[in-house]
Amino acid sequence: MNKGNIVFTSSLVLVLVFVVLGISVPASLDHFTSLVHTWIITRFGWAYLLSSFAFVLFCLYLAASKYGRIKLGKDNEKPQYNYFAWFSMLFAAGMGIGLIFWGVAEPLSHFANPPSHISEKSGSAASFAMVHSFFHWGVHPWAIYIVMSLSIAYFSFRRGMPPLISNTLYPLIGDRVFGPMGHIINIFAVFATVFGIVTSLGLGAMQINGGLNAVFNLPVTHTVTFAIIGVVTVLYLISSMTGLDVGIQILSKTNVMIAISLLVFVFVVGPTAYILNIFTTTIGAYLSQFLSLSLSTNPFEGYEWTKSWTLFYWAWWISWSPFVGLFVAGISRGRTIREFISGVLLVPALLTFVWFSVFGGTAFDLQMNQGVDLASQALADVTTVLFAMFSHLPFSTVLSLIAVLLLSVFFVTSADSATFVLGMMTSNGNLNPPGAKKLIWGIVQSSAAVILLISGGLEALQRMAIIAALPLMVIMVFMGISLLCALQYEWRFEMRDRREQDE
Repeated sequence: MNKGNIVFTSSLVLVLVFVVLGISVPASLDHFTSLVHTWIITRFGWAYLLSSFAFVLFCLYLAASKYGRIKLGKDNEKPQYNYFAWFSMLFAAGMGIGLIFWGVAEPLSHFANPPSHISEKSGSAASFAMVHSFFHWGVHPWAIYIVMSLSIAYFSFRRGMPPLISNTLYPLIGDRVFGPMGHIINIFAVFATVFGIVTSLGLGAMQINGGLNAVFNLPVTHTVTFAIIGVVTVLYLISSMTGLDVGIQILSKTNVMIAISLLVFVFVVGPTAYILNIFTTTIGAYLSQFLSLSLSTNPFEGYEWTKSWTLFYWAWWISWSPFVGLFVAGISRGRTIREFISGVLLVPALLTFVWFSVFGGTAFDLQMNQGVDLASQALADVTTVLFAMFSHLPFSTVLSLIAVLLLSVFFVTSADSATFVLGMMTSNGNLNPPGAKKLIWGIVQSSAAVILLISGGLEALQRMAIIAALPLMVIMVFMGISLLCALQYEWRFEMRDRREQDE
């Protein structure tokens, strides 16, 4: 059995075992994962914060250093995709559907239920809500993704190794990356990726169902949710068979254009000056508090809130990093390290800040200036609060339909990207994975989401992905060290040899 099939078979069996446990003993699995998840977040929450901040510093250092000139590919290689296609695909894979859903829901959730030392539904709570929305979705998540994707891209496109997480550790463990140790690392990455995707498929379908309920009064039931999953599955399997250059690229470009159009429309018809005030003020607060936000677990007051939100987010981003990292690496060949880090770290983060300012700012204007209690709606049902906000804007039905369309297409794009990445991870890093493997992973993802929605085991498997983040965080620290060793080696010896040849 070749290496790709070892990882494919082992990871598939492991995934199916946990899915069966989620079906047969959901209560027991829920209890077990709850205990382990709580223990990890309580004991190692500080490590998530510290490592994420270290990843930000690492990215900034590499971008500013002499290594920033090194290309992710051959010296004369050009990028495969233009900037718009590149930004569209990395944004769609990394954040897209989450921003549509949480752009209104998260600021209002923090506003209505802040840490105990802040008065709920107050001006202080609103400021806290916006700053922490920026913090949770801004620079740190993308720094986490960069450490993973940059390491894979460098060792794949510069060193000629298959794009596998195990291969990024070659400078540290040598040929053992090709043996059992490497297989275990790759199987573990597949495990974390699958459960992150499965839970997102289930939750994403529920969000779309909530939107259809708001627009068409379509009932929120398992039957409707399963129908949505079925339709989306067919769409993303069709898209996945067309490859990166056709399916994912076209979907990503289209969706980003629609999203920007929606953003501009809400900005214009909404409280424009109020939105700009919120954006300016929150950017200032985010930058001035960046260090304290990055390193504080709030042990004296607000620790429970921090565990529920910030530490959960940091673990979730880490658990998603194999999927997003491998995908972003695959679309970034030909760019310099400096160009890669600048683009991936700053552009999506800036768009995220604008998004939260426009949608969160519009929601706060309704909440605080017009007497519309959207915050209570957010606490009651986060899947419908975006549509509740739209009901107070012009062309509300059209806006809601566009939002449902965006959710659906981002959903298809994310699932499509995940199917591609899982196929690649279980095909020894093949950038054109076999259609059969993509088909199998696509069916497994959707079937598992449907089954676990029925059994109630979805939340337990979401916690499994979070639990997987702890060892994955350790692996990522060593990936950063390994990448730095490789860059130092190249600069000292290979770049010196080239300079001598030129002379």
